[in-house]
Amino acid sequence: MHRIWQWYDPRRALMALFSFLFALALLIHFILLASPDFNWMASSARVTAPASNMTPMPPVRNMN
Repeated sequence: MHRIWQWYDPRRALMALFSFLFALALLIHFILLASPDFNWMASSARVTAPASNMTPMPPVRNMN
């Protein structure tokens, strides 16, 4: 394994790896934003929690 790092500079290899992963992450996010099903920024139908199964919080007890 050490011979591989003698051929390649570790700093350049890691920077190339991180650059590739960052570009891949941007590509995936932009593909998701372009699809109407997974666009979380411009969704017109806001999801609200159903109020029928919500109960009020119990009163606060102060432990003095």
